Parts: sequence; C-alpha cells; structure tokens
Amino acid sequence: MHEDREHGGQARYALTETEHGHVWGVCAEADGLFGELRRGTYELFGWVPEGAEVRGWAGSRVWLVPEDVALGPWLLEDAESLGRPPGADGLVLTGLDDYEGPPEGHRGSVRVHDGHRWLGSCREFARVVPPEQVALPLVLRGLAQSEELRRALMKGTRRALDLEEASLEIRDDRGEPLTERLLRATIRAWHPSVLGADLIDLELDGRLFTPVPEHARPIWERWLVGPPDEPGAWAGLDTRQRGTWLDLVQERACRRAHRDRPAGHAYELDGRHITDVPGLYLALGEAVNGPGGYFGGCLDALDDCLRGTFGYTAPATLLWRNAATAREHLSRALTPDGRPYDLFAEVLDVLAEGGMRVTLA
Repeated sequence: MHEDREHGGQARYALTETEHGHVWGVCAEADGLFGELRRGTYELFGWVPEGAEVRGWAGSRVWLVPEDVALGPWLLEDAESLGRPPGADGLVLTGLDDYEGPPEGHRGSVRVHDGHRWLGSCREFARVVPPEQVALPLVLRGLAQSEELRRALMKGTRRALDLEEASLEIRDDRGEPLTERLLRATIRAWHPSVLGADLIDLELDGRLFTPVPEHARPIWERWLVGPPDEPGAWAGLDTRQRGTWLDLVQERACRRAHRDRPAGHAYELDGRHITDVPGLYLALGEAVNGPGGYFGGCLDALDDCLRGTFGYTAPATLLWRNAATAREHLSRALTPDGRPYDLFAEVLDVLAEGGMRVTLA
C-alpha cells in the first residue's frame, strides 16, 4: 500500500478496521462524505408562539416538554422550522430525533424551548413519517489498497466484501489527525481509478454510513486545510456554524496529546464574542490552549478538563475580559424540562471548583 502521509491531501482519508487498527487503504478524495440526514418531522397543531414566529433554523437542541408531567421532555437536535402549513394553525418542525422520542401514539399538548427561551406551545402534535431517502454510496477515490484488501477484492464473495466495523480517519492538509466517521464497510463495487496506476475507486454501501450534514461543509473545508493560526476565527459565525466548529475542535483534541502547563499559570480570556453556548467553550478553549484549542464543550466536559491532561494544572488564574457579554447572553438558560438556571454562574462555579481563580473585567 502506498501510504504517503507526508504530502497533505494525498492521504487525507484512511479506511481503518476498528478492532485491530489495520488500514485497508488511504486516499485523497471521498465522495458522499457530506449529505442530508434523515430527520424527524413533527406537526404542532394549534401553535401559539411566545414572542417572534419560529422561522428557519430553530436551535441546536430544541426540547418538546409535554404537559403531562409524568413524561420527560423529548429532544430535537439541529431543529428547523418549515413554517405554518397553508390554511392550518400549526407549525412544522424537523430535526434529528432523540434516541427515545415521544411515546408511540402520544398526541398531547407540548411546550417548546431552545434551551434559552420558550418558543411556543401547541394543543397536540403528530409525527410525520418522512419518505424513504435513497442512500448515496461513499466512494473512496484513488485508494491505495492494502494487500489484505486486495485479497478480499480478488475473492469477491459477500463475506469477503464485508469489512465489518471500520472508521474513516480524516487528516488535514498538514497531515494532522482531525476526526473520524464510523461505518459498516460493506463493498458494493470497485474499479481502476483515473487518479493513478494501481489505485482504485472503492464504493461502500451508503446505507451503513451517516454523512456529515451538508450545512457543515464550509466549516469542515476550513478545518481540512489546517487548524486556525489566530484566535477568534470562529467569531463571525452564527450559532449553528459555531456548533460545527466546536465539534471539530473537540474531535481533533481527542486525537492529540496535550502538555499541561505548570500550576500557577495566568490565562486570559477574550469574552467579546461569547453570545451563545458554543462561543463560550470556543473562547475558553482558546484561552487555555491557543487558536483552535479545546477546554470543554459542556459543564461536565469542562469539569473533566480541569482535572488535567488538557493543558491545565490547578491552581491557576483566569482574567475574563468583557465578561458582561457572557453574563447578558448566558444567565437565563433552561433545563430540558424548562426550569430556569444561570449558565454563566454555573461555569464560574465549575472553574472555581477546578482551581481556576477567575477575575471578571
């Protein structure tokens, strides 16, 4: 196998067997990496907004809280509003369903919030079964194959072409690990590639692969070039894009070794752009670990980072500049079941418990 990871994009993708780490092959191009995910669709009848109408993207985590207190709230991730159907009094929401979702056949009234404000309520709701989507294949173009993969293709049996659990490991153009996508690697077809002698285009069954959402493509393309060189490269993004940026920051951090600074280090946080939750954790990550740095993506993860191995050793100090911006945008948050809490204050508590003495400026 021609495994050349010294030349940026020439080996951006590696198809790797997850149990033993065997690399089936490496390539520079992957068609089908991005696509539209299968989304749940809900029609909320008798919709009454609380404030402005919900239009377009509704939030990264939208909760449907049933009036029946015996039932827990249900989550729609990356939720979008399709607006009101013509001639109807309802609202249509789509999103990635929680692993549980509402009880089968439940149609009771719900109240809806996005983690920060109540969006509205409805007298009943119904889940709309979406049409079946045609899963496009994942095609690894110009794949330099291992000898094991070559033998499997020569056999050509159904069993030989099922490579079982695998990951598509992804590196940036500097050759550094960025992220990975898990899949069941079942081969549908292969043929010689126009990208080079002895290279193949390998087609994998797309039904066994979850693509990266199409809306995330611009952020991924920025990170595939390499990590940012200056802090705040995310500052001009909207909340949805910042969430994608934070996901990649976190996934990249899990694949890198971190050198903890000695105790007593003085950190400085630029708080001008902390207008949402992703912005909070992106700014914290850069304060501790520099441009593109990671230091938590939720309160539990922040607590873990404060315990070491993520660039920090307690005790230390943090000068939080422009803290009023975060206080304004994060002090009024809602739990999944709709109870108010102060996220800004909770972050300060977690930092203090982790040995970080914070000065607000």
